[in-house]
Amino acid sequence: MKESHLEQSFIQKLVDLKYVYRPDIVDRKSLEQNFKTKFEALNRVRLSDNEFLRLREDIINSDVFVASKKIREKQYFQREDGTPLHYTLVNIKDWCKNDFEVISQLRINTENSFQRYDIILLINGLPVVQIELKKLDISPRKAMQQIVDYKNEPGNGYGNSLLCYMQLFIVSNRANTYYFSNNKIQHFQFNADEQFLPIYQLADESNKKITHIEPFAEKFLSKCTLGEMISKYMVLVESEQKLLVMRPYQIYAVKAIEECVKQNRGNGYIWHTTGSGKTLTSFKASTLLKDNPEIEKCLFVVDRKDLDRQTRQEFNKFQEGSVEENTNTETLVRRLLSTDYTDKVIVTTIQKLGLALDGTNKNNYKERLAQLSKKRVVFIFDECHRSQFGDNHQAIKEFFPNAQLFGFTGTPIFDENATYSIKEGEYGSYKTTEDIFQQRLHSYTITHAIEDKNVLRFHIDYFKGNKNQKPGEAISRQAVVEAILNKHNAATNSRKFNGVLATASINNAIEYYQLFKEVQKKKKGKTPSMFR
Repeated sequence: MKESHLEQSFIQKLVDLKYVYRPDIVDRKSLEQNFKTKFEALNRVRLSDNEFLRLREDIINSDVFVASKKIREKQYFQREDGTPLHYTLVNIKDWCKNDFEVISQLRINTENSFQRYDIILLINGLPVVQIELKKLDISPRKAMQQIVDYKNEPGNGYGNSLLCYMQLFIVSNRANTYYFSNNKIQHFQFNADEQFLPIYQLADESNKKITHIEPFAEKFLSKCTLGEMISKYMVLVESEQKLLVMRPYQIYAVKAIEECVKQNRGNGYIWHTTGSGKTLTSFKASTLLKDNPEIEKCLFVVDRKDLDRQTRQEFNKFQEGSVEENTNTETLVRRLLSTDYTDKVIVTTIQKLGLALDGTNKNNYKERLAQLSKKRVVFIFDECHRSQFGDNHQAIKEFFPNAQLFGFTGTPIFDENATYSIKEGEYGSYKTTEDIFQQRLHSYTITHAIEDKNVLRFHIDYFKGNKNQKPGEAISRQAVVEAILNKHNAATNSRKFNGVLATASINNAIEYYQLFKEVQKKKKGKTPSMFR
């Protein structure tokens, strides 16, 4: 099938999704005229030609990060008669109510040539999504390279026209479809392996890939879904001046928490593997809950002081000034009692929270917090398999009976690996993640992460003991250390790779550490070349 036929077929698909096809918009002039019409209707104003020229000059910015902020915020413009005009470029209160249009083969002149774009989606007249289609026998990477080349060309339309508002790129050869966010040139390149970073493939709630362009369009490009993706699930990283689009599993997790809170439907946990971006997911969940008027406070709880600092830095990286430091328990209590909007999301350690809820504390923190006790408070726990199994967790549940608790973990506790016993009458049982948080809201396991290249693949090596090992006999630590050292250079490609030894306890790890030191010292005396 020719690319022109692919294009027409896809446009029809978008029309079926209630987009309006505009074959009359083919160049910069017609694009701007259409935007002027949409702008005037949205803001209930009529602009003179000179006013529109000034507005155009004001809103077109070669910095995509600056433009991306403009599309999400209210702006100010002074009219010819001196009166102020407070406007928005799109309906930011309800993105579903914007006008969604599709155009094809838009032509924008550059300094040396002209650029032609397959399909562009307009929201309220602004070009926000570019779609490049290739034939089945051509890799989507060719379309990615074309976009990169267009952005690098002097005088390109992404910097000097309304195309500066482009948020997302989609490339497809029908069978394989990828999407990625627009960015400044330094964040918009191929790496040494010729892989475009970061690129995404759509997946459903169970992490099954949606690669064909037709189901992709139905799932991703319906008008409200696209509006939600741009307005809610793209993050503008202030510290790096960078646009991030959240991965599918992150979005499903945030939606699950949001829905659970909206319906006041108990607690839950998110099983997302280590390295999958849990901090971004929890940040987005926290900031969306911040705008829920029924929620009094949202606390993100970590179990170590260094994680408190690290999480605050990450949250403030995503959105400058989003959370402040709690230097001590007094500061935490004061912010819990504050009605200031900026204090609605709080990052704290579980130790500080435990002190605040300790009725024996001489500072009477618990008594001061009594007014908050019956309010709806949301707690989000980082690495919920750790300290949330202690007394502090119970104190939180008792003091905040209307609270909802959500946990993030890469290593949930199941029946088979639970070790902490709780007693109910005469019967003993084990505490699992589900015992504490009631229900699993979403999963994204190490298998999914490896498949998506979010984390590196790894090899597990099992040691079953020596040949003379008797059945049921415990393997000595000495034998394990000897086995590791004997194959270490070969297994790590002459120490170019790292390995991890997992032990049953911290004490075991210390014992192994001492053994490694002793055995290596002896071996070094015999074969020094082995340790060069």
